[in-house]
Amino acid sequence: MNLTELPGAEFVLPGIDDLHNGETNTVGALLVAIAATRLTEAGLDIPKDRLAPEPELTLYARLQDERDDAYPYYNALLRRLSSFCNALELTIKTSK
Repeated sequence: MNLTELPGAEFVLPGIDDLHNGETNTVGALLVAIAATRLTEAGLDIPKDRLAPEPELTLYARLQDERDDAYPYYNALLRRLSSFCNALELTIKTSK
C-alpha cells in the first residue's frame, strides 16, 4: 500500500516523521496526535510517548499565531486528516 497516494498524506506522513524525530509541535505532528488512535489501529507506528496532550487546542493556537484565517484552515486540516484516516481504513479493509 502506497500511503503517499492517500488524501492528506502531505500532512500526516511528515507528521509521523516529525514525531519520530522528537518534533511534537508541527502542524503534521499535531494532526497525527489528534488521530493517533485511528492511525495506530490501522497499523501505523505512532510514538505515543511524544504526542501533544491537547493537540486540537495546540494546533488551533498555533494556526491563530500564523494566519488570519485560522478557523477555516483548521477545519480544512481536520477534513484532510479525516480523509486520510478513512482512505487508510478502506484500503486496509479491501486488502483483507
